[in-house]
Amino acid sequence: MTMSPHEVQAYVLTYLEALDCQIMERSPAHVTVKLSPEADKALTNRPYYWGFVERTGAPAETMSFTFIFDPDSYQQAIEAEEAKAAQASPPVVPNPDGTNGVNNGSPQGEPPKETILGRYFGITPSLPQLGPGRILREEVVYGSRRLQQIFGAAREGGAFVNLFEQAAKRQLRATAPAVYEPWLGVCFKVEFACDLKREELHFLGISLRSGEIIEKFGTKLNRRDLSPRLAENMHVQTAKVSLFDAGAALESHLTNRLLELDYSWAEKAQERLDLELDVLDTYYEAVLREDTPEVESPGNVTSDTENAHSDRTPPAPLKKVVDIKNAKPIGADVELAAEAAVPIDSETDAEEEKAKQAVIDREAMKLQYETRRTEMIWQYEPKVKVTAISSGMFHLR
Repeated sequence: MTMSPHEVQAYVLTYLEALDCQIMERSPAHVTVKLSPEADKALTNRPYYWGFVERTGAPAETMSFTFIFDPDSYQQAIEAEEAKAAQASPPVVPNPDGTNGVNNGSPQGEPPKETILGRYFGITPSLPQLGPGRILREEVVYGSRRLQQIFGAAREGGAFVNLFEQAAKRQLRATAPAVYEPWLGVCFKVEFACDLKREELHFLGISLRSGEIIEKFGTKLNRRDLSPRLAENMHVQTAKVSLFDAGAALESHLTNRLLELDYSWAEKAQERLDLELDVLDTYYEAVLREDTPEVESPGNVTSDTENAHSDRTPPAPLKKVVDIKNAKPIGADVELAAEAAVPIDSETDAEEEKAKQAVIDREAMKLQYETRRTEMIWQYEPKVKVTAISSGMFHLR
């Protein structure tokens, strides 16, 4: 699913107009807008500034943006305007003082104004404009960060609405008030997903007085003038169906509609999943079937060592040294140390290390197999997901 630059522009303009933003300039490729306080809070991420405004009561200064929807067309328009302005402007005539017509922003014929930087560095270019008066430029195309932010702000701000149908002028002068019938409208998004994906929108409405359910409820709303304000000389009827029961009725109605659809695509997706799993299982089964050398546990090694010591015959007692003067008898500790000394076999250690590494590799391969199998099931397994993306109370005549 994607959106063309025209569709992106239509969506963004609808959002900006709904939040009462001031549009200063507009073309097929861009729009320059001064944000309203509500839009500024949602898009500029300035919580500290708005906290200061709310605490002190200072006048709020919102930011301005130039949203570019078609960068190539916008750049071509800018280059055409610059070329046209260059042809219309008179040529620059060098001045006798050697400034080549540069006047540091002062009108033609007036001497340049002296600045602090100019005293030391000569003529300096003008600095860019900073602060709330500047206009930020940003590309808004499908997939851009700003467009995703606008999508999120629209979902958060328009998740639930409460609208009233506006009465005709003659109703305002009528003696008896007109009666509103409350309706609950919910827009469901249905996703049919496997390794492919398809989405549908179902906008259903149910009367809280009679329980009547209408499909394509948006078509009924498009022909009416709706406003968040309750009009004069209008009366709202009390609902007979609770919101919980109404929501359950809409879910049941949508479920029955989905049961009537053709799900041959799910059977084909399951066949593709079985085929992929067979290939995956065959590959890893051959890898995991390879023989790996067994590694003895430390407990077994200790017991074998103890058995070796127990089977060993005790050494013959050492003879006393009498011919050497000042000779000291050999202590029992030295005898035990000599008794426990065993030559290290380097080849055996290398084989044990190799066996341990083989076991580690085998466990890593098992984990990789389980991960790949889980990912394959998530990708190919057919599923239907229903989400309520927006809802609202609509009081209609």
